[in-house]
Amino acid sequence: MMATLPKPDLSKPKAKVAEFRAQLDEQRWDDHRYYHHCLINQSLHFLSASTFIGAYVLLFKDPALAGLLGWGVAMTSRQAGHFFFEPKGYDVENQATHQYKEEIKVGYNLARKIVFMTLWALSPLLLVLNPTLWGVFAPLPGPIGFLRHVGLMWVVLGAGGLLFRTFQLFFIRDVPTGIVWATKIITDPFNDFKQYKSAPMRLLKGERYDAAIAMR
Repeated sequence: MMATLPKPDLSKPKAKVAEFRAQLDEQRWDDHRYYHHCLINQSLHFLSASTFIGAYVLLFKDPALAGLLGWGVAMTSRQAGHFFFEPKGYDVENQATHQYKEEIKVGYNLARKIVFMTLWALSPLLLVLNPTLWGVFAPLPGPIGFLRHVGLMWVVLGAGGLLFRTFQLFFIRDVPTGIVWATKIITDPFNDFKQYKSAPMRLLKGERYDAAIAMR
């Protein structure tokens, strides 16, 4: 008589997927309630999300243009909302200080963003020093060629920043946290487009801050 094989435990994969989704939802929720009080910031995130989605499409056809759009429009508008419009005082709605929010931030907090954005702003100087980046790029004459090389550099910088923080989280937190965060960053444009699409109209109607920011 043949031995009966044990049935595979299908609950474990389902549990892992459920845990992944719960962690992703938690990271998105904390990011929203802690860092998106101002409707100007939310509106800029809507602009950023729309541009990033377009850059995603272009990435497979024209990565240089995708890099210019992704950094020159999407990333700058996104970070401008955080640096210039988001309040930095005590968060009454969430009962949290700005210092506390910066300390528990999973991804790039404002201090880390300053470093990252400085690298972005200074990176074109490498092409001023050497237009082919020491043989990495084929020579392209004129300002358009320079810009296209800048765009490609920015694509690499963005991918590098994503991978760097992901692997860093593997060590300072754990592997699932890093994978969840990377997934959040890649899918943020789609989530932000849906979440903040009403922000520009609310801003035009006279609202400045999201009164329901702490309500889930």
